[in-house]
Amino acid sequence: MPTEKVIVVGAGIGGLVTAVDLASRGLEVHVLERAATPGGKMREVRIGDHRIDAGPTVFTMRWVFEEIFTEAGASLSDYLKLRPVEILARHAWSEQERLDLFADQERTIDAIGDFAGAAEARRYRGFCEHARTIFETLDGPFIRSSRPNPLSLVSRCGVSGFPGLRRIKPFDSMWQALGQHFKDQRLRQLFGRYSTYCGSSPFLAPATLMLIAHVEQQGVWLVEGGMHQTAVALARLAESLGATVRYQADVAEILQERGRAGGVRLASGEQIHADAVVFNGDVAALAAGRLGSGVRQAVAKVPPAGRSLSAITWSLVARTEGFPLLRHSVFFGRDYAAEFDDIFGRSQVPREGTIYVCAQDRGDRDDEAPQGPERLLCLLNAPAKGDRHPFDTAEIEQCEQRAFSLLERCGLQVHRTPETSRVTTPAVFEQLFPATGGALYGQASHGWQASFTRPPSRSKLAGLYLAGGSTHPGAGVPMAAMSGRLAAAALLSDLAST
Repeated sequence: MPTEKVIVVGAGIGGLVTAVDLASRGLEVHVLERAATPGGKMREVRIGDHRIDAGPTVFTMRWVFEEIFTEAGASLSDYLKLRPVEILARHAWSEQERLDLFADQERTIDAIGDFAGAAEARRYRGFCEHARTIFETLDGPFIRSSRPNPLSLVSRCGVSGFPGLRRIKPFDSMWQALGQHFKDQRLRQLFGRYSTYCGSSPFLAPATLMLIAHVEQQGVWLVEGGMHQTAVALARLAESLGATVRYQADVAEILQERGRAGGVRLASGEQIHADAVVFNGDVAALAAGRLGSGVRQAVAKVPPAGRSLSAITWSLVARTEGFPLLRHSVFFGRDYAAEFDDIFGRSQVPREGTIYVCAQDRGDRDDEAPQGPERLLCLLNAPAKGDRHPFDTAEIEQCEQRAFSLLERCGLQVHRTPETSRVTTPAVFEQLFPATGGALYGQASHGWQASFTRPPSRSKLAGLYLAGGSTHPGAGVPMAAMSGRLAAAALLSDLAST
Protein backbone atom coordinates (compact mmCIF):
# COMPACT_ATOMS: atom_id res chain seq x y z
CA MET A 1 0.00 0.00 0.00
CA PRO A 2 1.51 3.40 -0.91
CA THR A 3 2.62 5.64 1.90
CA GLU A 4 0.25 8.59 2.06
CA LYS A 5 0.25 9.79 5.66
CA VAL A 6 3.50 10.76 7.35
CA ILE A 7 4.11 11.98 10.90
CA VAL A 8 7.12 14.18 11.52
CA VAL A 9 8.14 14.21 15.19
CA GLY A 10 9.72 17.59 15.94
CA ALA A 11 9.51 20.98 14.24
CA GLY A 12 13.24 21.63 14.15
CA ILE A 13 14.85 22.71 10.88
CA GLY A 14 15.34 19.14 9.65
CA GLY A 15 11.76 18.13 10.38
CA LEU A 16 10.28 21.25 8.81
CA VAL A 17 12.31 20.77 5.63
CA THR A 18 11.16 17.14 5.47
CA ALA A 19 7.57 18.34 5.84
CA VAL A 20 8.03 20.89 3.04
CA ASP A 21 9.54 18.36 0.63
CA LEU A 22 6.90 15.71 1.33
CA ALA A 23 3.91 18.06 1.34
CA SER A 24 5.04 19.63 -1.94
CA ARG A 25 4.82 16.15 -3.47
CA GLY A 26 1.29 15.58 -2.30
CA LEU A 27 1.76 13.51 0.85
CA GLU A 28 -0.37 14.09 3.93
CA VAL A 29 2.08 15.41 6.51
CA HIS A 30 1.50 16.03 10.23
CA VAL A 31 4.26 17.72 12.24
CA LEU A 32 4.05 17.21 16.00
CA GLU A 33 6.10 19.55 18.21
CA ARG A 34 6.07 19.49 22.01
CA ALA A 35 7.15 23.15 22.33
CA ALA A 36 4.87 26.11 21.69
CA THR A 37 6.84 27.34 18.68
CA PRO A 38 8.84 25.84 15.80
CA GLY A 39 12.61 25.69 15.62
CA GLY A 40 13.86 23.08 18.07
CA LYS A 41 17.34 24.28 19.00
CA MET A 42 16.68 27.40 16.92
CA ARG A 43 14.78 28.85 19.86
CA GLU A 44 14.11 32.24 21.40
CA VAL A 45 14.32 33.42 25.00
CA ARG A 46 11.99 36.21 26.06
CA ILE A 47 13.08 38.82 28.57
CA GLY A 48 10.26 41.29 29.06
CA ASP A 49 9.30 42.53 25.60
CA HIS A 50 12.63 41.42 24.14
CA ARG A 51 13.06 38.27 22.04
CA ILE A 52 16.60 36.91 21.95
CA ASP A 53 17.91 34.19 19.63
CA ALA A 54 19.24 31.53 22.01
CA GLY A 55 20.30 28.89 19.51
CA PRO A 56 22.05 29.11 16.13
CA THR A 57 22.92 32.68 15.19
CA VAL A 58 24.79 32.39 11.87
CA PHE A 59 22.97 31.99 8.53
CA THR A 60 25.17 30.46 5.81
CA MET A 61 24.75 28.35 2.65
CA ARG A 62 21.83 30.43 1.49
CA TRP A 63 21.62 28.35 -1.69
CA VAL A 64 20.43 25.35 0.34
CA PHE A 65 17.34 27.27 1.40
CA GLU A 66 16.87 28.83 -2.04
CA GLU A 67 16.64 25.30 -3.45
CA ILE A 68 14.14 24.18 -0.79
CA PHE A 69 11.78 27.10 -1.41
CA THR A 70 12.15 27.07 -5.21
CA GLU A 71 11.45 23.34 -5.51
CA ALA A 72 8.37 23.84 -3.32
CA GLY A 73 7.10 26.48 -5.75
CA ALA A 74 7.91 29.44 -3.52
CA SER A 75 10.55 32.14 -3.16
CA LEU A 76 12.82 32.44 -0.13
CA SER A 77 12.76 36.23 -0.41
CA ASP A 78 8.97 36.22 0.06
CA TYR A 79 9.40 34.54 3.44
CA LEU A 80 12.72 35.83 4.82
CA LYS A 81 14.52 39.15 4.58
CA LEU A 82 18.28 38.55 4.45
CA ARG A 83 21.15 41.03 4.42
CA PRO A 84 24.72 39.97 3.60
CA VAL A 85 27.45 41.07 5.99
CA GLU A 86 30.84 42.49 5.04
CA ILE A 87 32.53 41.64 8.34
CA LEU A 88 31.96 37.98 9.24
CA ALA A 89 33.15 38.31 12.85
CA ARG A 90 35.41 40.34 15.14
CA HIS A 91 37.96 38.45 17.26
CA ALA A 92 39.92 39.53 20.33
CA TRP A 93 42.68 38.09 22.51
CA SER A 94 43.26 41.20 24.63
CA GLU A 95 42.35 44.86 24.55
CA GLN A 96 45.11 45.45 21.99
CA GLU A 97 44.80 42.27 19.87
CA ARG A 98 41.83 42.36 17.51
CA LEU A 99 41.20 40.88 14.08
CA ASP A 100 38.20 41.11 11.76
CA LEU A 101 37.41 38.49 9.11
CA PHE A 102 35.74 39.84 5.99
CA ALA A 103 33.52 38.36 3.32
CA ASP A 104 36.03 39.81 0.85
CA GLN A 105 39.05 37.50 0.99
CA GLU A 106 41.47 40.25 -0.05
CA ARG A 107 40.36 42.46 2.84
CA THR A 108 40.95 39.57 5.23
CA ILE A 109 44.41 39.01 3.76
CA ASP A 110 45.23 42.67 4.40
CA ALA A 111 43.82 42.48 7.94
CA ILE A 112 45.87 39.37 8.75
CA GLY A 113 48.96 41.04 7.35
CA ASP A 114 48.45 44.00 9.68
CA PHE A 115 47.70 41.68 12.60
CA ALA A 116 50.30 38.92 12.21
CA GLY A 117 52.62 39.86 9.35
CA ALA A 118 52.91 39.40 5.59
CA ALA A 119 54.02 35.76 5.84
CA GLU A 120 50.86 34.77 7.71
CA ALA A 121 48.76 36.67 5.19
CA ARG A 122 50.32 34.58 2.39
CA ARG A 123 49.69 31.41 4.39
CA TYR A 124 46.05 32.43 4.81
CA ARG A 125 45.66 32.47 1.03
CA GLY A 126 46.91 28.87 0.93
CA PHE A 127 44.56 27.96 3.77
CA CYS A 128 41.61 29.32 1.79
CA GLU A 129 42.58 27.20 -1.20
CA HIS A 130 42.81 24.12 1.01
CA ALA A 131 39.38 24.82 2.58
CA ARG A 132 37.86 25.25 -0.89
CA THR A 133 39.38 21.94 -2.06
CA ILE A 134 37.92 20.15 0.96
CA PHE A 135 34.45 21.55 0.34
CA GLU A 136 34.45 20.82 -3.39
CA THR A 137 35.76 17.29 -2.80
CA LEU A 138 33.13 16.41 -0.19
CA ASP A 139 30.06 18.39 -1.26
CA GLY A 140 28.55 15.90 -3.70
CA PRO A 141 29.98 12.52 -2.70
CA PHE A 142 29.65 13.05 1.07
CA ILE A 143 27.51 15.99 2.23
CA ARG A 144 24.68 15.42 -0.27
CA SER A 145 24.98 11.62 -0.25
CA SER A 146 22.40 9.57 1.62
CA ARG A 147 24.67 7.05 3.31
CA PRO A 148 28.38 7.59 2.68
CA ASN A 149 31.14 5.33 3.91
CA PRO A 150 34.88 5.41 3.21
CA LEU A 151 34.65 3.04 0.25
CA SER A 152 31.64 4.77 -1.31
CA LEU A 153 33.32 8.14 -0.85
CA VAL A 154 36.37 6.97 -2.83
CA SER A 155 34.09 5.42 -5.44
CA ARG A 156 31.96 8.52 -5.84
CA CYS A 157 34.99 10.78 -6.11
CA GLY A 158 36.17 8.68 -9.04
CA VAL A 159 39.63 8.67 -10.56
CA SER A 160 39.59 12.41 -11.17
CA GLY A 161 38.51 13.14 -7.61
CA PHE A 162 40.92 10.84 -5.82
CA PRO A 163 43.86 13.29 -5.86
CA GLY A 164 41.59 15.86 -4.22
CA LEU A 165 40.59 13.29 -1.62
CA ARG A 166 44.24 12.78 -0.75
CA ARG A 167 44.90 16.53 -0.61
CA ILE A 168 42.22 17.13 2.02
CA LYS A 169 44.26 15.04 4.51
CA PRO A 170 41.32 13.28 6.18
CA PHE A 171 43.52 11.48 8.69
CA ASP A 172 45.09 14.65 10.14
CA SER A 173 43.52 16.45 13.06
CA MET A 174 42.29 19.97 12.42
CA TRP A 175 44.92 21.37 14.79
CA GLN A 176 47.70 19.51 12.98
CA ALA A 177 46.54 20.81 9.62
CA LEU A 178 46.24 24.37 10.89
CA GLY A 179 49.81 24.14 12.16
CA GLN A 180 50.89 23.49 8.58
CA HIS A 181 49.18 26.72 7.50
CA PHE A 182 49.84 29.14 10.36
CA LYS A 183 52.74 29.84 12.70
CA ASP A 184 50.80 32.37 14.77
CA GLN A 185 48.97 30.48 17.53
CA ARG A 186 46.20 33.06 17.56
CA LEU A 187 45.31 32.26 13.97
CA ARG A 188 45.29 28.56 14.76
CA GLN A 189 42.84 29.36 17.57
CA LEU A 190 40.64 31.46 15.32
CA PHE A 191 40.31 28.88 12.54
CA GLY A 192 40.34 25.95 14.95
CA ARG A 193 37.14 27.35 16.42
CA TYR A 194 35.27 26.19 13.32
CA SER A 195 35.34 22.67 14.78
CA THR A 196 33.07 23.90 17.58
CA TYR A 197 30.41 24.69 14.96
CA CYS A 198 29.69 20.96 15.05
CA GLY A 199 30.44 20.56 18.74
CA SER A 200 33.96 19.18 18.51
CA SER A 201 37.51 19.84 19.64
CA PRO A 202 40.02 21.08 17.03
CA PHE A 203 42.58 18.77 18.65
CA LEU A 204 40.42 15.71 17.95
CA ALA A 205 38.31 16.67 14.93
CA PRO A 206 39.48 15.83 11.40
CA ALA A 207 41.07 18.45 9.18
CA THR A 208 38.13 18.15 6.79
CA LEU A 209 36.12 20.48 9.04
CA MET A 210 38.19 23.33 7.65
CA LEU A 211 35.59 23.36 4.87
CA ILE A 212 33.48 25.51 7.22
CA ALA A 213 35.89 28.38 6.56
CA HIS A 214 35.09 28.14 2.85
CA VAL A 215 31.35 28.03 3.57
CA GLU A 216 31.54 31.28 5.55
CA GLN A 217 33.55 32.94 2.79
CA GLN A 218 30.66 32.18 0.43
CA GLY A 219 28.47 34.45 2.51
CA VAL A 220 26.99 35.12 5.92
CA TRP A 221 23.60 36.79 6.17
CA LEU A 222 21.63 38.57 8.88
CA VAL A 223 17.99 37.47 9.16
CA GLU A 224 15.54 40.27 9.76
CA GLY A 225 13.74 39.54 13.04
CA GLY A 226 16.37 37.00 14.14
CA MET A 227 17.38 33.48 13.20
CA HIS A 228 14.22 32.03 14.74
CA GLN A 229 12.35 33.52 11.78
CA THR A 230 14.00 30.89 9.58
CA ALA A 231 12.02 28.20 11.41
CA VAL A 232 8.87 30.33 11.34
CA ALA A 233 9.25 30.74 7.57
CA LEU A 234 9.68 27.00 6.98
CA ALA A 235 6.64 26.23 9.16
CA ARG A 236 4.58 28.75 7.16
CA LEU A 237 5.76 27.21 3.89
CA ALA A 238 4.93 23.68 5.05
CA GLU A 239 1.44 24.77 6.11
CA SER A 240 0.88 26.59 2.81
CA LEU A 241 1.57 23.27 1.08
CA GLY A 242 -1.06 21.47 3.15
CA ALA A 243 1.00 20.13 6.07
CA THR A 244 -0.39 20.53 9.57
CA VAL A 245 1.86 21.66 12.42
CA ARG A 246 0.63 20.94 15.94
CA TYR A 247 2.42 22.59 18.85
CA GLN A 248 2.45 21.42 22.47
CA ALA A 249 1.97 17.91 21.12
CA ASP A 250 4.42 15.79 23.12
CA VAL A 251 5.15 12.45 21.44
CA ALA A 252 5.71 9.80 24.12
CA GLU A 253 6.04 6.71 21.91
CA ILE A 254 6.61 5.71 18.31
CA LEU A 255 4.24 2.85 17.58
CA GLN A 256 4.97 -0.27 15.56
CA GLU A 257 2.58 -2.19 13.37
CA ARG A 258 3.58 -5.37 11.52
CA GLY A 259 7.27 -4.78 12.18
CA ARG A 260 7.44 -1.17 11.01
CA ALA A 261 6.77 2.31 12.37
CA GLY A 262 3.03 2.86 12.25
CA GLY A 263 2.27 6.06 14.15
CA VAL A 264 2.73 7.69 17.54
CA ARG A 265 1.20 7.98 20.97
CA LEU A 266 1.13 11.41 22.57
CA ALA A 267 1.74 12.02 26.27
CA SER A 268 -1.97 12.84 26.49
CA GLY A 269 -2.77 9.27 25.42
CA GLU A 270 -3.95 10.19 21.94
CA GLN A 271 -2.79 7.80 19.22
CA ILE A 272 -2.20 8.91 15.65
CA HIS A 273 -1.58 6.30 12.99
CA ALA A 274 0.49 6.82 9.88
CA ASP A 275 2.28 4.92 7.15
CA ALA A 276 5.70 6.33 8.08
CA VAL A 277 7.33 8.39 10.82
CA VAL A 278 10.20 10.86 10.51
CA PHE A 279 11.97 11.51 13.80
CA ASN A 280 13.48 15.00 14.02
CA GLY A 281 15.00 14.84 17.47
CA ASP A 282 18.37 13.80 18.80
CA VAL A 283 18.76 10.10 18.03
CA ALA A 284 20.07 9.59 21.57
CA ALA A 285 16.44 9.79 22.72
CA LEU A 286 15.56 6.81 20.53
CA ALA A 287 18.50 4.74 21.74
CA ALA A 288 17.64 5.54 25.37
CA GLY A 289 14.08 4.28 24.94
CA ARG A 290 12.52 7.72 25.45
CA LEU A 291 10.20 7.06 22.48
CA GLY A 292 9.35 3.54 23.60
CA SER A 293 11.32 0.34 23.99
CA GLY A 294 10.21 -0.85 20.56
CA VAL A 295 12.39 1.69 18.73
CA ARG A 296 15.39 1.48 21.07
CA GLN A 297 17.29 -0.66 18.54
CA ALA A 298 16.52 1.63 15.59
CA VAL A 299 19.83 3.47 16.03
CA ALA A 300 23.17 2.77 17.66
CA LYS A 301 23.70 4.16 21.15
CA VAL A 302 26.27 6.94 21.56
CA PRO A 303 28.17 6.68 24.88
CA PRO A 304 28.50 9.85 26.98
CA ALA A 305 32.18 10.08 26.00
CA GLY A 306 31.10 10.42 22.38
CA ARG A 307 28.84 13.40 22.93
CA SER A 308 29.47 16.76 21.34
CA LEU A 309 29.80 20.05 23.17
CA SER A 310 27.12 21.54 25.34
CA ALA A 311 27.19 25.15 26.52
CA ILE A 312 26.40 27.61 29.25
CA THR A 313 24.63 30.60 27.74
CA TRP A 314 23.60 33.96 29.11
CA SER A 315 20.70 35.68 27.36
CA LEU A 316 20.86 39.31 28.40
CA VAL A 317 19.37 42.73 27.95
CA ALA A 318 22.26 44.88 29.12
CA ARG A 319 24.21 48.05 28.52
CA THR A 320 27.73 47.60 27.19
CA GLU A 321 30.75 49.85 26.86
CA GLY A 322 34.32 49.64 25.70
CA PHE A 323 34.84 46.97 23.06
CA PRO A 324 33.18 47.77 19.70
CA LEU A 325 30.91 44.75 19.33
CA LEU A 326 29.60 43.62 15.96
CA ARG A 327 26.79 41.11 15.46
CA HIS A 328 29.35 38.30 15.88
CA SER A 329 32.32 38.74 18.25
CA VAL A 330 34.65 36.09 19.70
CA PHE A 331 36.90 36.44 22.75
CA PHE A 332 39.69 33.90 23.18
CA GLY A 333 41.36 32.63 26.33
CA ARG A 334 45.11 32.21 26.66
CA ASP A 335 45.41 28.40 26.53
CA TYR A 336 43.30 26.76 23.82
CA ALA A 337 44.55 23.24 24.51
CA ALA A 338 43.63 23.53 28.20
CA GLU A 339 40.13 24.66 27.28
CA PHE A 340 39.34 21.50 25.33
CA ASP A 341 41.22 19.25 27.72
CA ASP A 342 38.98 20.57 30.48
CA ILE A 343 35.82 19.88 28.46
CA PHE A 344 36.60 16.54 26.79
CA GLY A 345 39.39 15.25 29.02
CA ARG A 346 38.28 16.28 32.51
CA SER A 347 34.58 16.73 31.71
CA GLN A 348 34.50 20.10 33.46
CA VAL A 349 33.63 23.65 32.51
CA PRO A 350 36.83 25.26 31.17
CA ARG A 351 38.77 27.36 33.62
CA GLU A 352 39.16 29.97 30.88
CA GLY A 353 37.09 29.31 27.80
CA THR A 354 36.38 31.11 24.57
CA ILE A 355 33.33 33.39 24.77
CA TYR A 356 31.11 34.03 21.76
CA VAL A 357 28.90 37.12 21.92
CA CYS A 358 26.02 37.68 19.52
CA ALA A 359 24.94 41.33 19.76
CA GLN A 360 21.50 41.08 18.19
CA ASP A 361 20.79 44.79 17.85
CA ARG A 362 23.98 45.34 15.84
CA GLY A 363 25.06 44.54 12.32
CA ASP A 364 28.48 44.42 10.72
CA ARG A 365 29.38 48.11 10.98
CA ASP A 366 30.74 50.07 13.92
CA ASP A 367 28.20 52.85 13.36
CA GLU A 368 25.30 50.47 14.16
CA ALA A 369 25.84 50.46 17.92
CA PRO A 370 22.51 50.84 19.77
CA GLN A 371 21.83 53.51 22.33
CA GLY A 372 21.04 52.07 25.75
CA PRO A 373 20.58 48.38 26.68
CA GLU A 374 20.92 45.78 23.94
CA ARG A 375 20.10 42.10 23.40
CA LEU A 376 23.05 39.75 23.85
CA LEU A 377 23.68 36.03 23.74
CA CYS A 378 26.94 35.05 25.45
CA LEU A 379 28.07 31.44 25.02
CA LEU A 380 30.72 29.37 26.80
CA ASN A 381 31.38 25.80 25.64
CA ALA A 382 30.81 23.15 28.33
CA PRO A 383 30.78 19.36 28.70
CA ALA A 384 27.55 17.51 27.90
CA LYS A 385 26.89 16.06 31.35
CA GLY A 386 23.60 17.72 32.18
CA ASP A 387 21.99 14.34 32.85
CA ARG A 388 24.38 13.56 35.70
CA HIS A 389 25.58 16.94 36.98
CA PRO A 390 23.25 19.65 38.34
CA PHE A 391 25.30 22.80 37.55
CA ASP A 392 24.24 24.49 40.78
CA THR A 393 24.07 28.20 41.48
CA ALA A 394 27.52 28.44 43.03
CA GLU A 395 29.16 26.77 40.04
CA ILE A 396 27.32 28.97 37.56
CA GLU A 397 28.24 32.13 39.47
CA GLN A 398 31.89 31.09 39.36
CA CYS A 399 31.65 30.42 35.61
CA GLU A 400 29.99 33.76 35.08
CA GLN A 401 32.69 35.60 36.99
CA ARG A 402 35.42 33.99 34.89
CA ALA A 403 33.59 34.51 31.60
CA PHE A 404 32.84 38.17 32.07
CA SER A 405 36.33 38.80 33.45
CA LEU A 406 37.70 37.53 30.13
CA LEU A 407 35.45 39.98 28.32
CA GLU A 408 36.72 42.79 30.52
CA ARG A 409 40.33 41.81 29.80
CA CYS A 410 39.50 42.29 26.12
CA GLY A 411 37.94 45.68 26.81
CA LEU A 412 34.23 44.83 27.02
CA GLN A 413 32.14 45.76 30.06
CA VAL A 414 28.66 44.25 30.25
CA HIS A 415 26.43 45.92 32.84
CA ARG A 416 23.95 43.15 33.56
CA THR A 417 21.23 42.68 36.16
CA PRO A 418 19.57 39.48 37.43
CA GLU A 419 16.17 40.76 36.27
CA THR A 420 17.28 40.92 32.64
CA SER A 421 19.42 37.78 32.53
CA ARG A 422 18.56 34.15 31.72
CA VAL A 423 21.15 31.40 32.16
CA THR A 424 20.89 28.07 30.32
CA THR A 425 23.12 25.21 31.47
CA PRO A 426 23.74 21.70 30.11
CA ALA A 427 21.20 20.46 32.67
CA VAL A 428 18.55 22.74 31.14
CA PHE A 429 19.52 21.65 27.63
CA GLU A 430 19.08 18.05 28.80
CA GLN A 431 15.52 18.91 29.83
CA LEU A 432 14.87 20.54 26.48
CA PHE A 433 16.52 17.77 24.46
CA PRO A 434 16.25 14.55 26.51
CA ALA A 435 18.92 11.84 26.67
CA THR A 436 21.62 14.14 25.26
CA GLY A 437 23.21 15.33 28.51
CA GLY A 438 22.82 18.75 26.90
CA ALA A 439 24.92 17.92 23.82
CA LEU A 440 23.87 20.39 21.15
CA TYR A 441 25.32 18.73 18.04
CA GLY A 442 24.67 15.00 18.40
CA GLN A 443 27.88 13.00 18.63
CA ALA A 444 31.25 14.73 18.45
CA SER A 445 33.13 14.61 15.15
CA HIS A 446 36.32 13.19 16.63
CA GLY A 447 38.58 11.07 14.45
CA TRP A 448 38.37 10.52 10.71
CA GLN A 449 35.69 7.83 11.03
CA ALA A 450 33.25 9.89 13.11
CA SER A 451 31.56 11.48 10.12
CA PHE A 452 30.68 8.03 8.78
CA THR A 453 29.08 6.84 12.02
CA ARG A 454 26.27 9.38 12.20
CA PRO A 455 22.95 7.64 11.55
CA PRO A 456 21.71 7.84 7.95
CA SER A 457 18.22 8.88 6.87
CA ARG A 458 16.84 5.35 7.14
CA SER A 459 16.83 3.90 10.65
CA LYS A 460 17.10 0.19 11.34
CA LEU A 461 13.31 0.03 11.71
CA ALA A 462 11.29 0.02 8.50
CA GLY A 463 9.13 3.08 8.12
CA LEU A 464 11.15 5.15 10.59
CA TYR A 465 13.30 7.88 9.06
CA LEU A 466 15.71 10.29 10.72
CA ALA A 467 16.40 14.00 10.30
CA GLY A 468 18.23 16.66 12.31
CA GLY A 469 21.68 17.68 13.43
CA SER A 470 22.44 14.34 15.12
CA THR A 471 22.12 12.52 11.78
CA HIS A 472 24.05 12.69 8.51
CA PRO A 473 25.41 15.05 7.19
CA GLY A 474 25.90 16.70 10.60
CA ALA A 475 25.19 19.64 12.84
CA GLY A 476 24.52 23.23 11.84
CA VAL A 477 21.49 24.87 10.27
CA PRO A 478 22.21 24.12 6.58
CA MET A 479 23.31 20.57 7.40
CA ALA A 480 20.15 19.97 9.40
CA ALA A 481 18.17 21.26 6.42
CA MET A 482 20.05 18.85 4.15
CA SER A 483 19.26 16.00 6.54
CA GLY A 484 15.58 16.84 6.14
CA ARG A 485 15.91 16.66 2.39
CA LEU A 486 17.72 13.33 2.57
CA ALA A 487 15.03 11.89 4.87
CA ALA A 488 12.28 13.00 2.49
CA ALA A 489 14.16 11.61 -0.51
CA ALA A 490 14.68 8.26 1.21
CA LEU A 491 11.00 8.00 2.11
CA LEU A 492 9.89 8.96 -1.39
CA SER A 493 12.32 6.44 -2.90
CA ASP A 494 10.92 3.68 -0.69
CA LEU A 495 7.42 4.73 -1.64
CA ALA A 496 8.23 4.52 -5.32
CA SER A 497 9.63 1.01 -4.94
CA THR A 498 6.53 -0.42 -3.23
